[in-house]
Amino acid sequence: MEDAPAAALKAVTLTHVRYPRGDSLGHFLAWVSLIPVFISFGGFISHFIFRRELQGLCFALGLIISQVINELIKSSIHQSRPSSMCAVLEVCDSHGWPSSHSQFMFFFSTYFSLLCLINGVGVSSPSSRRIIALLPWASAFLTLYSRVYLGYHTVPQVLAGSTLGLLLGAGWYWIVNTMLVDFFPAVEESAIGRFLYIKDSTHIPNVLKFEYDNARAARKKPAKD
Repeated sequence: MEDAPAAALKAVTLTHVRYPRGDSLGHFLAWVSLIPVFISFGGFISHFIFRRELQGLCFALGLIISQVINELIKSSIHQSRPSSMCAVLEVCDSHGWPSSHSQFMFFFSTYFSLLCLINGVGVSSPSSRRIIALLPWASAFLTLYSRVYLGYHTVPQVLAGSTLGLLLGAGWYWIVNTMLVDFFPAVEESAIGRFLYIKDSTHIPNVLKFEYDNARAARKKPAKD
């Protein structure tokens, strides 16, 4: 009895990033490509555990919606990844337009920058806000470059992803801060909001100072009692 042919295998490509052996720049850019993973699992999970801010939860929800849109577009357009590298990278069975990594990073950077410049994120100095707002953009452009350098995408694919991410990030920020923000107090006061300690600090001009003053006051209060 002949053995049945082996089933075709497909890799989970979330962290499966390859680079040319001995290429130091490629090695560095492979790690850069994983920044969206670090942001998702490190940043937002930590934020929920320790902060539980509605603005942050909406931020994360927007990124999820953005990635769903990306997958819908990819499954509709069916544009292949660079043919010269897809077999080597084992990604010929996935689609490349638009680049999800580029879209993720430009959505994140756009929303983050708008939060810093308009909401302040606990920083009162305008110059400090502008400096903080610029922080994610270096990693965003490096991610864009890394996807082309490593052969996962063409230039048009990363440009499409970055443009879509920028537009979705700005659009979602507008939706959250002009429409959804009106429901924040109701979510805070809901049963699940009180149970999970979900809160909104957007109405506090300087959150860092507010929390610092309250933490000091709470420490001093038992001593007085």
